[in-house]
Amino acid sequence: MNISIVLIVLLVGAIFTYFSGNKWASRVAIAFSLGAFALTILALTNFLAGENLNVNLPWLSMPEVTFALHVDGLALAMLLLTTGLLPLIIGTGFITKFENEKSIYALILVMGTAMAGTFLAADGLVYYIFWEIALIPIYFIALRWGNGEIEERRKAILKFFIYTFAGSLFMLIAFIYMYSKCASFAIDKLYALSLTGTEKTYIFLAFFLAYAIKIPIIPFHTWQANTYSKAPAIGTMLLSGIMLKMGLYSILRWQLPLSDGAAKAHVPIIVSICIAGIIYGAILTLKQKNSKKFLAYSSLSHVGLIAAGLYSLTYEGFQGAVLQMLSHGLIIVALFYCIEIIYNRYQTYSINEMGGIRTQATKFASLFLIVVLASVALPTTFNFIGEFNLLYSLFKVNVWYAVVAGTTIILGAFYMLRMFQKSMLGESTKAFKEITFSESLVLLIIVGTTIFFGLFPQPIIDLIKPSLLNILNQIN
Repeated sequence: MNISIVLIVLLVGAIFTYFSGNKWASRVAIAFSLGAFALTILALTNFLAGENLNVNLPWLSMPEVTFALHVDGLALAMLLLTTGLLPLIIGTGFITKFENEKSIYALILVMGTAMAGTFLAADGLVYYIFWEIALIPIYFIALRWGNGEIEERRKAILKFFIYTFAGSLFMLIAFIYMYSKCASFAIDKLYALSLTGTEKTYIFLAFFLAYAIKIPIIPFHTWQANTYSKAPAIGTMLLSGIMLKMGLYSILRWQLPLSDGAAKAHVPIIVSICIAGIIYGAILTLKQKNSKKFLAYSSLSHVGLIAAGLYSLTYEGFQGAVLQMLSHGLIIVALFYCIEIIYNRYQTYSINEMGGIRTQATKFASLFLIVVLASVALPTTFNFIGEFNLLYSLFKVNVWYAVVAGTTIILGAFYMLRMFQKSMLGESTKAFKEITFSESLVLLIIVGTTIFFGLFPQPIIDLIKPSLLNILNQIN
């Protein structure tokens, strides 16, 4: 099987979606996204059977660029996250009536193609192209179908675009520099490149700027909350569920193996910044009254912990980070969907204007509670496995890292349960209609998946282990 078929299906799906017209766009988009997910499952089956799914096609001779896609357990796990979330995210859009639906659903599939390509790319320039292409659809999705006044929206989205684009340029310069040394963008040749300590430090910092903005890590986070609150829910889910994972994945795949010695030298500083982000994000979350900004800052806290685990340079940190990327992707999409369901009925994102929903919509309140408990890493949920590994990795590096980062569990439980109390319990403020079958289905799939992998995470651990050990060997 050629893994590029997954990208082709998503891209062709975008074309068919656009030309199917507004009436059929959502159905065509979800059909192609399900097709891409089915092909990813087939690719996983073939990979586990020992089949080589890599793609290597000569593209340019000067500069030497190969359309190279590499499939290992780590790339497959991220591809499963991407193609698995796409139909769910498209499905969440069914409760919203978009103008020009054919365009927004086509853009979602284009973005899915670029994000999947980023996770698979094994050539530096191909990777960079996919990385940048992913930025274009979300720019238009947030600008065209976002919330609030157009001027405020324009400012927020432009800031996001400029920040991420500027960060990426440093990464491009790093790739060009390495190309000047080995005349190739192939990842294996870049891994084998002999660089001095100073050169590796500059490479490390260039990649760090790109990824710290995309994830985001403080103090490069200032675009996040406004962009999340101004983007439509479907765009926020793409950003938080998949796109920010591009930065975290790239730390593992590109930054750490390419700058091994420099990475080790900067561990104390970078881990301290990430841990500061965990606390800072939690404190900002406590102050939020807008539910979308509330989730944006809580996400800042969660990804800070994932980044800290990655920069701990331990196997446990790598494993915990990948598991947490997958579980966070699922849960953050569910949380934003719950907020959108409430907005669809109450026409507000203000937490203070919610309340009393549980007595009117028991099924929705029950599913929302499970999602909230999963987000605070309750044992038997997927998040718990990842969070435990991350804290253990920090404990191995320095016990105080684990102690301070561990406060995220207490703070996270406090602000998430408080948000649930304010929005779901108490006196009813307005009439609330129980969730429909399609709304229940999306939440049930996510809840079922997070509980299943909370109880049986071993298949994913087995899938990603060889890739993580190879990366760790490269660093050491």
